[in-house]
Amino acid sequence: MTLLAVQDLAVARGGLRTVEGVSFALDAGQALILRGPNGIGKTTLLRAVAGLQPPVAGRIEMADDAVAYAAHADGLKGALTVTENLAFWAQIFGGGDVAGAIAAMDLTGLAHRPAAALSAGQKRRLGLARLMVARRPLWVLDEPTVSLDAASVARFAAMVRGHLAQGGAALIATHIDLGLDAGVLDLTPYRARADSTARPAGFNEAFA
Repeated sequence: MTLLAVQDLAVARGGLRTVEGVSFALDAGQALILRGPNGIGKTTLLRAVAGLQPPVAGRIEMADDAVAYAAHADGLKGALTVTENLAFWAQIFGGGDVAGAIAAMDLTGLAHRPAAALSAGQKRRLGLARLMVARRPLWVLDEPTVSLDAASVARFAAMVRGHLAQGGAALIATHIDLGLDAGVLDLTPYRARADSTARPAGFNEAFA
């Protein structure tokens, strides 16, 4: 079953195309790792897939409400505890295993601590635990291992493998080897051509 199909996609940041002509598909149980140099457009592409910005060209096909998106912001409410944050998101997304998510990201000892009192790595673990309570088949993840130590990266990778085993899919921008059985898509060959990039009047190449 195909959960995501991207065809001839072009995306732009600040009015300038970043990548174009990108096509791929993700079936149930599959993961795809996005690679490429900083600034090439990995985040922009992920935001387009997540429905946060429109593509310049091409098509993105998937079921409604299929995506759980995790980016650099963890989306936490500082006054709520770890358990309360996850319970809130579980309610928003129609239910989910809060206790299982807490255990998966080793948050049991922090379950009653306010999110504002967590370290950067602990906040990241809590933000990623939200994926498990969202009950969405397609995880779209932008550099998810930022602030995580090696043990937490391993826990996160196990969480992704569990999601795939249950018929989910994952699209991940990362430079870290997560040890997943995943395809790799390097966006470098899809960098937008200079002659196909619409530039505003007065654009100065020195500041590109």
